[in-house]
Amino acid sequence: MRRDIFQAIADPTRRSIIGLLAMQAMTPNGIAEHFQTTRQAVSKHLRVLTECEVVKQEYQGREIYYHLEIERMKEIDKWLEQFRKLWETRFEQLDNLLANLKKNKK
Repeated sequence: MRRDIFQAIADPTRRSIIGLLAMQAMTPNGIAEHFQTTRQAVSKHLRVLTECEVVKQEYQGREIYYHLEIERMKEIDKWLEQFRKLWETRFEQLDNLLANLKKNKK
């Protein structure tokens, strides 16, 4: 089952895992060392991230390394862009209003 990309970032632990994997590929045990939770709980988060295609597995000998799929993260950035533009426009309008109020006050 392919999950939605936003399910991957819905959980704070998964967001933290994404942050770790953005720096380097890691094994499940290496990831679990960064959290005060069980290895099984981390495995469940990794399963969701894999189903969302945010991470991929690569076998190196007997170890499994998880890598971040940067291209999938671009979907989130694309979605956020609409809000970024909206807020930039609103901040520009606020800047203009404040500049006009300051100008009229003098």
